Amino acid sequence: MPISGEEHNGLMKTGLNLISQALSIFDSSLNLAVCNRRYQDMFDLPEAYVTAGVSFEETIRLLVRRGEYGPVDDEEEAVRSRVEAARAFVPHYMERLRSNGRWVSVEGFPLPQGGWVTVYTDITEVRIQQQMLRTRSVELSEQLLSNTERLSETNRALSAANTALEAAKNQLAEMEARTRLTTEMMPAHIAHVDRNLRYTYTNRRLSAVIPGRPSQIIGLTGYEALGESSFAKIRPHLARALAGEASVCEFTDADSGRRIRTAFTPDRIGEGPINGVYILSTDITEESQARAAVLQTRKRELAAQLTSGLAHDFANLLTIILGLQTRLEQLDLPEGAAELVTSTLAAARRGGTLTDRIASISGQKQLRPEPVHMPTFLHDLCRLAGPALPDHISLRLQSEPIETPLVLDAGALQDSLLNLILNAKDAIGAVPGTISLHARSIHETWLELAVCDTGCGFSDKALSHAFDPFFTTKGGEGSGLGLSMVYDQATISGGTVRLENLAGGGARVELRLPYRPAPANAPSRLVLLVEDSVEIRETVRDMLLRLGHAVVEAASAAEAEALADVPELDILLTDLHLKGSINGLDLAQKLQKRRALAVGVMTSLPSSAPLRQAADARFPLLAKPFEDRALASFITRVAG
Repeated sequence: MPISGEEHNGLMKTGLNLISQALSIFDSSLNLAVCNRRYQDMFDLPEAYVTAGVSFEETIRLLVRRGEYGPVDDEEEAVRSRVEAARAFVPHYMERLRSNGRWVSVEGFPLPQGGWVTVYTDITEVRIQQQMLRTRSVELSEQLLSNTERLSETNRALSAANTALEAAKNQLAEMEARTRLTTEMMPAHIAHVDRNLRYTYTNRRLSAVIPGRPSQIIGLTGYEALGESSFAKIRPHLARALAGEASVCEFTDADSGRRIRTAFTPDRIGEGPINGVYILSTDITEESQARAAVLQTRKRELAAQLTSGLAHDFANLLTIILGLQTRLEQLDLPEGAAELVTSTLAAARRGGTLTDRIASISGQKQLRPEPVHMPTFLHDLCRLAGPALPDHISLRLQSEPIETPLVLDAGALQDSLLNLILNAKDAIGAVPGTISLHARSIHETWLELAVCDTGCGFSDKALSHAFDPFFTTKGGEGSGLGLSMVYDQATISGGTVRLENLAGGGARVELRLPYRPAPANAPSRLVLLVEDSVEIRETVRDMLLRLGHAVVEAASAAEAEALADVPELDILLTDLHLKGSINGLDLAQKLQKRRALAVGVMTSLPSSAPLRQAADARFPLLAKPFEDRALASFITRVAG
């Protein structure tokens, strides 16, 4: 049975009182924490001076007044100097003659957690024996006696020094253990290499930062631990660090697909030689994905600003041209003129289509992420793409098992892959060929989707400019926006697109999207559904019920306000455009002031509508129409 704190303190006090030496412990504020009875007896201290909390300064002042340290000219200065020496916390050993004629040795040691322990030993008998030896041993020379005394004092001082050294060693070992534990808990790889680029220290986190690498790398070179490709990317920075220059670099590990940021710091003390390099590596894959998405969004916004006015004016001009050409078409035109009018009309209509595509690629893009079961998605994609392919071209699906639902914009991804499959069909042409669709997970960091074909491959110019808007190799039949849209969609999702020609002929287009597993089934919620359309309200209610949620319905803002005090209510899901003077945004803001309530809004308003933009800046927004999976993901996001 464990002993109580009071019993523990009693046992400790009894043990300290059995020690023949005097002992005192003062804390970091120089207040008495612990002492034994021998301490009180040796210095004849009153009870108040052996009570926990008495200050070191008070005790020293009492001893100075008693003459414990001999005669002093300035009492305050004597007290002050001893208190300052104690605050310095420097280990020491000394022997002094007390005012009562007895000799005492004093050993002081600082404590790791702050504070001070002092051990006092009465060495009067040792001193008397030394004196007797000096007076009685006439045969011994004065020099020998002095050496013996000095040796005895040195031995005692050496014993104290050894004790202090052992304490320091224990403190150092404890600090090293704490440091290693701290570094091993960090979500980064910390390492040191010597001048031969061989690892001398690691916190064993390399495999966590870059999957597939060993954890224990001490003794290995950077080339052996990282592999040829990744080591080649950091080697110039290691060379700069060995030359005395700190640096930071970012690189993508080809095997794992992880984006890594690494800092290199020269190992140098003062102006001494450089002994190696300290290395700090962190996984910034998610950061780089988000950064790429933000950058692409900003580029889209800039493109929208530059093209919106131009597209508007161009559309107006095309409208005038179409009108004039239509009027010309109705006139009695000379031979050959009718064909010119027809060609002009076709060109104007194609210009209108092109204007719409420019608006779609440069305008605001609303991602609709939802849980996607990849085997089902890929099967449906192949079934959808099959009828668009001629009989002499076959479509093959080669996919690794990816059973975990992933958060993706299924519609946009389907459009991108269909675009790539149709491009591959055009590249194969009239000869028999094969299109392959590959899907795999890369260390649960990326979802890789690749479309390969047995066609003619990309020209050097196409490899360089394929993602440029309006670049096409199809002559007048292509708009040059297909691959640009694929690139745009992947990038705003935080992914990448890569083109290459295959060694045996043909081409490969690779999409990498962030691998984001869908959250587990959300707990059941009580949802206040506000929708003024009966048909839509019933449809959304049935969706929510199928997802396992309970629903309270309201057909107007007034009904919603009356129902908002239901205690178990978790979520307000309201349409943005409601009948009456209060819209969904006003309702949401009003109810949130009354109680803590998660809010989501749904709308069919276009993205350019001011009310939609105001709501989107304030609350999570779900665009209509939507399916069960999109609603499930939205409710999870709203509930937080």
